[in-house]
Amino acid sequence: MSRLRKRAVGAGAKHRLVFVDRLLAALVHLRHATTHDVLACWFGVDRSTITRAIGEVRPLLAERGCTVSPGVRLRTLAEVVDHLGASGKTGIVDGTEIRVRRPAAGRKDRDTFISGKSKQNAVKSMVVTDGDGRVLFCSPTRRGSCADITHARQLGLLKLLADGPPPRGDPR
Repeated sequence: MSRLRKRAVGAGAKHRLVFVDRLLAALVHLRHATTHDVLACWFGVDRSTITRAIGEVRPLLAERGCTVSPGVRLRTLAEVVDHLGASGKTGIVDGTEIRVRRPAAGRKDRDTFISGKSKQNAVKSMVVTDGDGRVLFCSPTRRGSCADITHARQLGLLKLLADGPPPRGDPR
């Protein structure tokens, strides 16, 4: 009888994270732009649990005056390179692979998702961070068969770096 009562009380999924963990996940996400996938791995829960936790905690933080500051918003790779050059900061560039399901049989480009590095089906993304680890840019994904240097060329990163930072006082 007591088992039936426990199930009948309340509705919806139960939280797999206590409030302190939900708050910590939201703060780490907001401060370091850590992805929901990474946070899910750290906390040992599903990505949707992290997404729900952040969605619940952000309004609570906003009600108490804790909002994300409207600081520098860098939308393009050129803006990131200009920002790093103008501020004299060092940027870190890294290509990363994300495993994906194999495309359906019969699809013409099925083999183009196979990564040479990991020998698995993957998509690649190029990430640029500052020296403190803050994510400044994350490129759209490309098929896994693309080399990192090719991806950087396609994004125009090599040309932007070859041109160098704008001279001081250049209002670009």
